[in-house]
Amino acid sequence: MESETLSDEQLLALDQRIQSIPIVETLKMKILKLEKGSCEAMVPRHTQWDGIYETFHGGMLGTIADTVTCWSILTEIGADSLVATTDFNIRFLRPCHTDVVCKAHVVRIGRTMCLAHADLYDTNGKLVAVSQVNYIRLQA
Repeated sequence: MESETLSDEQLLALDQRIQSIPIVETLKMKILKLEKGSCEAMVPRHTQWDGIYETFHGGMLGTIADTVTCWSILTEIGADSLVATTDFNIRFLRPCHTDVVCKAHVVRIGRTMCLAHADLYDTNGKLVAVSQVNYIRLQA
């Protein structure tokens, strides 16, 4: 993976942190791009994650948004930083019948709170959901 704004050392540390999170393997999540303040990832659609309408389940889309926004924040505050979600919202705009691409970016990095935004797209480039996630910085 290459980046225009992150060093090889930062990319390695972020990749190691990301790969250590069990949900990454469970969802078969693939990082497409990491830059300072942003992250883009893809998750393949599996029918085992469908909701009642045979589309990507909204709870799974929420999990993806929560996860990818966290990584966008870690690109700013460091791969070894400890954060936890404090609040989260998602607005579903249309059903997702394909793999999903999540593009997340930092809105604000504060001393104790960090806010990020995510847009989730189907593979046709249609926006299927938008999300905002707030994280608290924890002490080790």
